Amino acid sequence: MFPLSHMMKSFVQNGKLEVIDADNNRHVFGGKADGPHVVMRLTDKSLYRKLVFNPELNAGEAYTDGRMSFEEGTTLRDFLTLFSVNRLNIGNYPLQKVIRKVSMLFRGKQQSNKRGEAQGNVAHHYDLGNEFYKLFLDKNMLYSCAYFHNDNETLEQAQRNKLRLLAAKLDLKPGQRVLDIGCGWGDLALYLASMENVSVVGVTLSKEQQKLASQRAKDMGLDDRVEFRLQDYRELDEQFDRIVSVGMFEHVGVSHYDEYFAKINDLMPDEGIAVIHSIGHMSPPGMASTWMRKYIFPGAYSPALSEVFESVEKNSLWCLDLEFLRVHYAKTLAHWERRFQENRAEVEEMYDENFARMWEFYLISAEAMFRTGSQLVFHMQLSRKRDATPLQRDYMIDTQRDYEKLEAEKKLVL
Repeated sequence: MFPLSHMMKSFVQNGKLEVIDADNNRHVFGGKADGPHVVMRLTDKSLYRKLVFNPELNAGEAYTDGRMSFEEGTTLRDFLTLFSVNRLNIGNYPLQKVIRKVSMLFRGKQQSNKRGEAQGNVAHHYDLGNEFYKLFLDKNMLYSCAYFHNDNETLEQAQRNKLRLLAAKLDLKPGQRVLDIGCGWGDLALYLASMENVSVVGVTLSKEQQKLASQRAKDMGLDDRVEFRLQDYRELDEQFDRIVSVGMFEHVGVSHYDEYFAKINDLMPDEGIAVIHSIGHMSPPGMASTWMRKYIFPGAYSPALSEVFESVEKNSLWCLDLEFLRVHYAKTLAHWERRFQENRAEVEEMYDENFARMWEFYLISAEAMFRTGSQLVFHMQLSRKRDATPLQRDYMIDTQRDYEKLEAEKKLVL
């Protein structure tokens, strides 16, 4: 099973991996330290080489088409947990170091999101169909990290907590104009307009999202103050008192960060406030997973904060507040994956078994990255003025409590 066997000896330090090869021979790696125990079967001999040169891409493809499977009570979740807790070992394998160094030279192209190109990247993922996303998201279709007060909360409650938190950080005032960049299916924009007398413009590059969000605004009687546009944020030429962006910054790409923050600066007045909710990572600058980039999120990349702050500083923006949501996304993804599995038969009917396996690999691997890997979610609050918000963070807590009471009074259902 060479050269895979050579890499596996370095890779598996925590837990144990037993590989049954294409000739039905069993190879055991690790076992010296506590960790997951996985029994994996490989039916394609070409994987012995492919998994060495690009483990993430080829593992994902092999699981999707059935050339990789798991036996004796072990699961894909066990394997991806094993991979996550040993990820630094595989990164230190000599060949992987060389491949990573060469790949970094091309990451600008890998993260390209030029105008026109960005819409194709978004459509690849978000235009799969609203009915598909309804199978595993919360009832209000929020496709980003929720915020859990405790482990007993439902996904719907945790997503409402997240909206409440973001709204509090925007420090809204009556009569203000709000921009939601990458508005998804519209729930945040609709929530803001329900809580305060503000007008909201949401922009998205997904036709499916724009259509459903607009219908929701009409059904709620908010279409006079909430507008959803199929538009690239870079095409906007208006002023907004508040800007919020949730789960969109991951699709900007490092080479476009200066452009992004320059546009944020340009779209708001001196006392304006922007709140950015994004995935990031606690390790040095790198690249997105090759499998994730090819099959799930073309052009996407979750940045190191050092990459973000460099562009924030260049564009003369004050960071008024920075918060990390750490394991909240792991909890969110666990809810999504459970609902996905409950509706797996419908997913296979919509698409096919390979598609269901691909999305299973995505959801579980993403959860592992947030639970035992280097991924996190951050909230960054920005303004041109250092005193655009109250100087104590108490106002965020007070506003969340006020909004929770107002939700009950307005009977704003989850």
